[in-house]
Amino acid sequence: MKLTRKELIHRRHRRVRRKVVGTPERPRLCVFRSNQHIYAQVIDDTQHHTLTSASTVDSELKADISSASTCEASARVGTLLAQRALEKGVQKVVFDRGGHIYHGRVKALADAAREAGLDF
Repeated sequence: MKLTRKELIHRRHRRVRRKVVGTPERPRLCVFRSNQHIYAQVIDDTQHHTLTSASTVDSELKADISSASTCEASARVGTLLAQRALEKGVQKVVFDRGGHIYHGRVKALADAAREAGLDF
């Protein structure tokens, strides 16, 4: 039985989520990537609460980027998410790549968030 790409991503995501858990001291930075957009959230899993989020569909970024499916747009999302997280007092996070490989847009978002001040 051959699995589809989406099923493989879902399997990897479940496997990663067994170990990656967000706490109040170190919440989880979760990334969801579609073909057109990228979304990122900082989540406290103990309270099931999203602390902050950013995506390419945010009104702050939508006007500035020409295409939402580029590494440049992902980097802008990472920078915006880090700024919002630091305003909420979150400095350390655990990175959850959402089953995607750490490459391309996911890597661009993570690197930009690190440069903007998040520690993971």
